[in-house]
Amino acid sequence: MIQLSLVGIGSGNPDHLTLQAIRTLENADLILLPRKGTDKSELADLRRLIARDHLKTAPHIVEFDYPVRDTSTPKYLDGVNTWHDALAAIWGKLIDQHIPNDGHVALMVWGDPSLYDSTLRIAERLTAQGLAIDVNVVPGITSLQMLTAAHAIPLNTLAGSVQITTGRNLRDHGWPSDAETVAVMLDGNCSFEHLIADNLMIWWGAYVGMPQQILIHGSLADVAHQISQTRASARVENGWIMDIYLMRKCTPS
Repeated sequence: MIQLSLVGIGSGNPDHLTLQAIRTLENADLILLPRKGTDKSELADLRRLIARDHLKTAPHIVEFDYPVRDTSTPKYLDGVNTWHDALAAIWGKLIDQHIPNDGHVALMVWGDPSLYDSTLRIAERLTAQGLAIDVNVVPGITSLQMLTAAHAIPLNTLAGSVQITTGRNLRDHGWPSDAETVAVMLDGNCSFEHLIADNLMIWWGAYVGMPQQILIHGSLADVAHQISQTRASARVENGWIMDIYLMRKCTPS
């Protein structure tokens, strides 16, 4: 049986690797390392740096090109499922090539494999392909934890409710009716611009935990345009962007 370890590596700062993550990576026979194109080469470089500078023993590393999701697919979930099928096929082929018998494979996952990440769903497809695997998850520090730490704020208010959602859901459905605090991940379109209101505060961060970290907070009505402009400029400058934000209803004074 193949042991597959999905290792959370935090949101960009190698200092945030847990001892469990390091031990798991060191004990792997094979590390699969994705390349996401030249625009996001820094992400692959960070994984290489972790393997080179933070592991006492260096497992065999195999890099692969990350397939691109077809955004023209009419139904979003159909496109995502096709994309995940392609990824699972790549993983299965590489595992069969490099450790056809029992062995230990590891993948480094941004943040935590269980929070708004599809690595676990892709791993399930390997089982459906007939590959005997035992999946092990090593939790990592999430971008949400990094965001609240960077702004020095708690995730929730006293006895207040929190909802974690995506930009797509926020744009399509608006503010969740039963939430006081909303954390938004995977928002490439600044969906907060649809929610301009005097009673909303926002704490936004890009590249949280990395040297180029950017933080903005304030009344959503006051800083929404600033965040949109800053995000666009940072994306052009770096070729890619990873950002997250938290919004909270405030009682009018």
